[in-house]
Amino acid sequence: MKKDIILCGVGGQGILSIATIIGEAATEAGIQLKQAEVHGMSQRGGDVQSNLRLSTDTIWSDQIPTGQTDVIISMEPMEALRYLPYLGPKGVIVTSSKTFVNIPNYPDEAALKAELADLPNVQLEIEEIAAELKSPKSANMVLLGMAAPYIEILSVEQLRKAVSVIFARKGEAVVEANLKAFDRGVEAAK
Repeated sequence: MKKDIILCGVGGQGILSIATIIGEAATEAGIQLKQAEVHGMSQRGGDVQSNLRLSTDTIWSDQIPTGQTDVIISMEPMEALRYLPYLGPKGVIVTSSKTFVNIPNYPDEAALKAELADLPNVQLEIEEIAAELKSPKSANMVLLGMAAPYIEILSVEQLRKAVSVIFARKGEAVVEANLKAFDRGVEAAK
C-alpha cells in the first residue's frame, strides 16, 4: 500500500507539526517514509509545504509526481488549490474553509470556494472548533483528525498515539488539548 500526501499552509499554522506526527506514526508502524519540505518563507507568512510519501514497499524519491497525490491536507484553501496539479484522479482535499489573506492580490473568496466545491474535498472551520475547545493553537490537530480517515495506510489510533508522543515534552495539558482537537476533527470527518 502507498499514500502520497501534500501538506500545505502558511508559515506558523502548524503544517510541519502535522508532518512530524505523521512521520512518527509511520516510523512506529514500520512503514517506509520519504519527506521533502519547503519552509524557508514560513517566518514571513509565506507558504509552507511538505511532501510525505508513505509505503509498505521501498520508496525511491521524496518528491510526489504531478497527478499522483492521494491527499492534500491544507490549513488554508488557496494553498490547497496551489497544489491542485499534483492531485491524483482519486485524490481528496482536506482543508480549512477559513481563508488567510496574506497577499495583496488574494483571490476573490467566493470564486475560491466555488472552485473548491467542484473538487473532491472536505472542508471545516477548524479554527472555530479549536476556539470552542479553548485551544486556538490546536487547529492543525483538528485538521489532522479530519484527514486521518483518508490517510488509510495509518490508522486513526496510530496517528492519535503519535500526537501524544510528539507533544509529550510540552506536558500533559498540551497533550490533552491536542488529543481533544484531533478527536473533534475525526468526528467531523464522519
